[in-house]
Amino acid sequence: MDFDALDRMLRESVEDHRLDTDEKHALRALGGQLDRERVRYLRNRAFAMARDLIQGDPDVALDGLKWLEQVVRTLDVASDATPVASSACFTPGDACLRKLRELCGGARERIDICVYTISDDRLRESIVEAHRRGVRVRVISDNDKFHDTGNDIGWLQAEGVAVRLDASEHHMHHKFALFDGRLLANGSFNWTRSASAYNQENLTVTDDAYLVRCFGGQFEALWSRYDA
Repeated sequence: MDFDALDRMLRESVEDHRLDTDEKHALRALGGQLDRERVRYLRNRAFAMARDLIQGDPDVALDGLKWLEQVVRTLDVASDATPVASSACFTPGDACLRKLRELCGGARERIDICVYTISDDRLRESIVEAHRRGVRVRVISDNDKFHDTGNDIGWLQAEGVAVRLDASEHHMHHKFALFDGRLLANGSFNWTRSASAYNQENLTVTDDAYLVRCFGGQFEALWSRYDA
């Protein structure tokens, strides 16, 4: 059952003033797949439906409140059952490099990379290996850095990886990547050898659905804006 279907189910359910067993199971199952923003939206929708019911017929106020309590409790159980998993890495050292290579190696469907530059051949190899095994890889990067000595974006492009560059006097300075539309890697960490060897950098990896969706939306917006 998708999000719109669940919304329709709530409207139908409030009409008979009760949440039956099948509706509870459907609500709990989908609620566990939604990010906090959408769970909050559904909760607010339930409050609005209960308010409309009670205003339309004050005699069913108690039934309406009981229905609302069932919906809220079911959503709370669902959202509590799906904790967010996050981790952090820091440099100097190879922790950030190892984590990114692990994520590239574990990707099965797609990798979307949006970074200022790539000049660490170890990351370059992990990216192209994913591409060669059939993972859809897309890279957005800065046009000015493209021509730097040691920059690997052109090499990736020559290997068949889809690449798009910004075309402005300003910098495309993001440093994030999405793996299978499920994991986000984001932080100050530059995808360069010097970042691992010398710089004070950070990288956070999370499966927070809200953040994954936000960064995914930004990636798609930039991908559409920049020419191939």
